[in-house]
Amino acid sequence: MLHGVSAIALSPKPSGTILVRVVLEFFGIESIAVMENAGPNEIPENANEHCPGPQSENAGKDDSCQGCPNQEICATAPKGPDPDLVPIAERMATVKHKILVLSGKGGVGKSTFSAQLSFALAAKDHQVGLLDIDICGPSIPKMLGLEGQDIHQSNLGWSPVYVESNLGVMSIGFMLPDPDEAVIWRGPRKNGLIKQFLKEVYWGELDFLVVDAPPGTSDEHISIVQCLQETGIDGAIIVTTPQQVSLIDVRKEVNFCKKVGIKVLGVVENMSGLRLPLADVKFLNLSETGEDRDVTEWALQCIKEKAPELLNLITHSEVFDSSGGGAMKMCQDMGIPFLGKVPLDPQLCKAAEEGRSCFDDQKCTVSAGALKTIIEKLFPGRATENGV
Repeated sequence: MLHGVSAIALSPKPSGTILVRVVLEFFGIESIAVMENAGPNEIPENANEHCPGPQSENAGKDDSCQGCPNQEICATAPKGPDPDLVPIAERMATVKHKILVLSGKGGVGKSTFSAQLSFALAAKDHQVGLLDIDICGPSIPKMLGLEGQDIHQSNLGWSPVYVESNLGVMSIGFMLPDPDEAVIWRGPRKNGLIKQFLKEVYWGELDFLVVDAPPGTSDEHISIVQCLQETGIDGAIIVTTPQQVSLIDVRKEVNFCKKVGIKVLGVVENMSGLRLPLADVKFLNLSETGEDRDVTEWALQCIKEKAPELLNLITHSEVFDSSGGGAMKMCQDMGIPFLGKVPLDPQLCKAAEEGRSCFDDQKCTVSAGALKTIIEKLFPGRATENGV
């Protein structure tokens, strides 16, 4: 039985590994709060005079704490070092590089990027793990073609679900008895499960652990940073779309990384214009009443007869307003690396829906090249086999 969960429908496997369908329980781990501009052992800048310190036994209880904005946090926060950090460090000792993939908003293609980055690194013969800590919206199992899979347990711990022998995945999506079931959890349960993943999952020797985080800067982000920081986080990749509505929250994400001491490896501008071959475009004739009529067959026939060379062209249309300079301008202003643009490619969307790599065939012609360029910027000189 997995620690911290109830197991049902156990079925022994010939190898001795047990296939487990699990139902999650409350983990009972205290939530973690971040006080303004302070590490776990530092006195916050907004603290009262004569603050005893957040790790003091009198924290939140001393007379000097009265009226302090941090009083409740200090009074209820666990004191002393987190005992879970030792087993987490032992698990992470076999992982060479840890990469966080973040976004300010949801729906910008962060998980698609995490999945394709993992596919690409595995195709270079690296040992890769992909950890999905988006507890309430786990989409990684679908994007890796692993829906309906279960977690295995051995004497070494929880085993990841493998796409290939060198690409393993762990997600709460494998642990839900019903994929449509909503996960309605507060911070302590989320933090508890993330710790379980870090303590219990046996990755073996990994070159890269890619962590797909939920959007924003919430409990999951604080938890993963505090748990992994002592073991060394290489940095964070931030995914955004070009418009200001998205970039506003990306700036918050960048400032979060700076406050917690995580290096920003760079920003990816995703959905940077819709691109597709002219031959794949659908042509419509709009009437005065707003009704549309499909004239694609007629239009393509005209092009074939009068200008067939046009059928070899790629069309480009700006979907989002990037008149403010997009992610590139933001990166220049904030002094962080800009990794590049990935166009909105219907074939890349289809690859994500089907749970496959966009590098496996020639269908994702307009996006695969952009992704390869970005990955080469991140990891120069480490490629390139199997077309990546």
